[in-house]
Amino acid sequence: MVARVVVVLMAMHISLALVGALKTCGKCGSMEVPYPLSTNENCGDPRYKIYCNSNVLEFVSAEKSIYKILSVNPSKYTFVIGLPIIKSGTCQSSDLMVGGLRLDEDLPFNISPRNTVMLLNCAENILLSPLNCSSTSLCRKFEEGNACRNELCCTYLKDASMNQHKIRVRVGGCTAYTCVVNMNPNDPPSSWNYGIELEWLPVS
Repeated sequence: MVARVVVVLMAMHISLALVGALKTCGKCGSMEVPYPLSTNENCGDPRYKIYCNSNVLEFVSAEKSIYKILSVNPSKYTFVIGLPIIKSGTCQSSDLMVGGLRLDEDLPFNISPRNTVMLLNCAENILLSPLNCSSTSLCRKFEEGNACRNELCCTYLKDASMNQHKIRVRVGGCTAYTCVVNMNPNDPPSSWNYGIELEWLPVS
């Protein structure tokens, strides 16, 4: 009897695995799209919507800004999106006009706590916030051309004390940002893993 139950359970496990495999979206260019991420109505879970445009995997924010997906780690339920460009001759992120990155809080994505965010070209009033804007702040090691050099900058680690659905920039606050995933502060900036790591919630 016990052996029969074990066999049945194993069969159920295999069946579920096959169902999951059938739901995958295959590849977008050279990048695998694991379940539950979905690039069209015939694969994955529609709540986990991402996009495949011209063989490039993309994530669209709540503000409809498009960010290229650089890598996907299905075992950790994470993917890394590229940073917005800092406009030439300015110290302003290309998503400044929409206030930076904001995720839809009704969708199963959030910003990973492994991100170290560096806010650039900040106003003096930002010093009142709980950020590290000191002369030893990690963002002082980062320079993005002449436009951001020597401007006030602040650093923080995305954790439970920070909003997990947005990185905010604005006129009158900080106008640009960059981000490093799983930063080792002892490494030189040239070796940092630049991007923003997002997490997806496992399918319940």
